Amino acid sequence: MKEDVKEVLDQVRPSLQADGGDVKLVEVTDDGIVKVELQGACAGCPMSEMTLKNGIEKRLKEEVPQVKEVQAV
Repeated sequence: MKEDVKEVLDQVRPSLQADGGDVKLVEVTDDGIVKVELQGACAGCPMSEMTLKNGIEKRLKEEVPQVKEVQAV
């Protein structure tokens, strides 16, 4: 599952980088929790929670059904 998550994050990454941000995979737990670190402009952006839930989490759940939640750490 971790490799699948990495592939999806690599697909999402260019959109984040276009706005000066990035995302780093920290951990994928056995119970389907994906922990990521938002970097660059995303780290301090007031819209980062929306990006995390409506962008990254939604895409991961579509592509990797085992993913239950995405958390920023």
